[in-house]
Amino acid sequence: MLLVSIVKSYSGWKGKKVFTAGDRKTWLFTLIPAHITFVLGLYQWLAGRLGILKVDLPEGTSFMKDKVLRFYWLEHPLLMFIAISLITLGYGMSKKPVSDEVKFKKAFLFFFIALVLILVAVPWPFRDGVGRPWFPGM
Repeated sequence: MLLVSIVKSYSGWKGKKVFTAGDRKTWLFTLIPAHITFVLGLYQWLAGRLGILKVDLPEGTSFMKDKVLRFYWLEHPLLMFIAISLITLGYGMSKKPVSDEVKFKKAFLFFFIALVLILVAVPWPFRDGVGRPWFPGM
């Protein structure tokens, strides 16, 4: 849905289209799964396999020195939080009393930056140390 929102906002911006209820619904249907995924991610961050409440660090050690824990406890959650915030701001543009061109332009920028942050924060299989397989268990 994020890709659809990016395409719709870009085409609305460059095509100087009129903002419609369909655009607002598309952005809403981008916002809802993003927030649901964020809530599930909060659970994983706290109580998942590598969750903060599940892993016991030896006394005197820092999670910042452990590449895997630093990624899953700090880098990934922080970038995802920023991305979800940008998606929320993009949807919020649909409620602003500004011109349609400004709505589309700002929403495009928010959604595009959110997509980049999400792609950076994913534990891709080729990432050294923190990568996860495409299909776990195979």
